[in-house]
Amino acid sequence: MTETAIAAAALGKRFGRRGGWALRECTFRLPVGRVCAVVGPNGAGKSTLLAHAAALLAPTEGSLTVLGTHPAAARERIAYVAQGKPLYPQLSVADTLLLGRELNPARWDASVAERIVAAGDLDPKARVRSLSGGQRTRVALALALGKRPELLLLDEPMADLDPLARHELMGLLMAEAAQYGTTVVMSSHVVAELEGSCDYLLLIGGGRVRLAGDLDDLLAAHLLTTGPVRDLDPHTVVESRTTGRQLTALIRPRGPLPTDGGATAPSLEELLLAHLRNPDAPALVLDPARTPAQEPAA
Repeated sequence: MTETAIAAAALGKRFGRRGGWALRECTFRLPVGRVCAVVGPNGAGKSTLLAHAAALLAPTEGSLTVLGTHPAAARERIAYVAQGKPLYPQLSVADTLLLGRELNPARWDASVAERIVAAGDLDPKARVRSLSGGQRTRVALALALGKRPELLLLDEPMADLDPLARHELMGLLMAEAAQYGTTVVMSSHVVAELEGSCDYLLLIGGGRVRLAGDLDDLLAAHLLTTGPVRDLDPHTVVESRTTGRQLTALIRPRGPLPTDGGATAPSLEELLLAHLRNPDAPALVLDPARTPAQEPAA
């Protein structure tokens, strides 16, 4: 079995001969068994990347492999929930699950799908068009997890849910993924939704990979410093702000830090916001086998 869930090498996607690049020179490797958060502003290329992994788009340049093979060849081992959660509105909940079984005869686990639906007190006879947004999300996740995928791709899966429903379904999703060792790749704008559930981070901005790696390693590679205004060389500066005589900066330290200030580990939100506010900050892509201390020099 491959140890890599998704591997991209200089992946690029351009829509039309004169269109802009939705993705450009994206290179990263996601190990299997991880829960990966794909983060970035609207239009950054998150949905385009997931669509490539789901074999719905072909690269304009570069390559992308899924579970060690071409995405189309791995389709039976992948489940994909698109942002709009497309379901047949005229079908009942029970018929939707029956359709899932018919389309995935070799992998379908009816007990998983039925358990997810039952936990939401859904009427099996209710038609999809009569369901609320949260109920449709539950049915879509039941279809995806009922397939028992090795790789689960989720594009903003909780976007239309209230906080309580989001918390409940996120817990259900993480429990199912942990039980079966499923690799989960999930795009989201909600940082609170990612903390405590995701262990790998992929930050995309302007169609390019800005951060990629184990979440703990990426956080450990950065420091949030405060102190007198000073030259921050030789450290890599992601963001700096000056207030009077005080300088606050998110850096990747290279060498000893000044002794006349403080340094703390950033939170996930501080890390993401600093990179999102400064799209020209140097990118950092950590190989899964590499620790922050082994990061190659820029």
